Amino acid sequence: MYMDNKWAPMMGTDLSAFLEQITPIDGRYTTDSATTQVGTRTLPFYDSVELIRVKDPSWEPGNLFIYYLRDSGILFRLNGTSPPLHEVNAKAPIKINERNVIDYLEFFCFFVRGEEGPFLIVQSMADTYVPKQLDVTTSTVMEGTLRPATFEGVNEQGHYLCDAVVYYSNAIFITNFTVHPTGMVEMLDDEPIAADLPQKISAPVS
Repeated sequence: MYMDNKWAPMMGTDLSAFLEQITPIDGRYTTDSATTQVGTRTLPFYDSVELIRVKDPSWEPGNLFIYYLRDSGILFRLNGTSPPLHEVNAKAPIKINERNVIDYLEFFCFFVRGEEGPFLIVQSMADTYVPKQLDVTTSTVMEGTLRPATFEGVNEQGHYLCDAVVYYSNAIFITNFTVHPTGMVEMLDDEPIAADLPQKISAPVS
């Protein structure tokens, strides 16, 4: 969702006005309408909220992407913490159902982070942030473990039950989640599959 090809480029006066609004980002990142790339996309669990992605070749680290949600012209910086998401979820409001709950889980786990980065929902070896230079043992373990995330039903509280493979830091888990209709996500249980992998997930957003 955050690295596929469904982004519409922001251009012209819209780009200039947007960059003027956000610069300097976090008080440290500069932008330039000639070099800074901005893309927008809709999300299936909001009616009118856009996800905005910003990238400039001058930034360090080189794989840094900066993201915002925009609701009725108001920007919410996605900096790896949960308050911006919960604020948008209440304001928009969020609309989760059986068809989009996996999309939302993937989105939430990428943007609400632990100390070691995102809780990346991994569904295949081709996923964008899966390290490409893996040793044979790690590749074999991952190929035998990775599978599409699944919706498993709704419990008595009306929470959506989901199952997914999570790559966090340098470890892989099979994890059971509940997703509340309000957008709150809870990890119910996780089963470690592999630890101390040679490579960590690197997907900086700040």
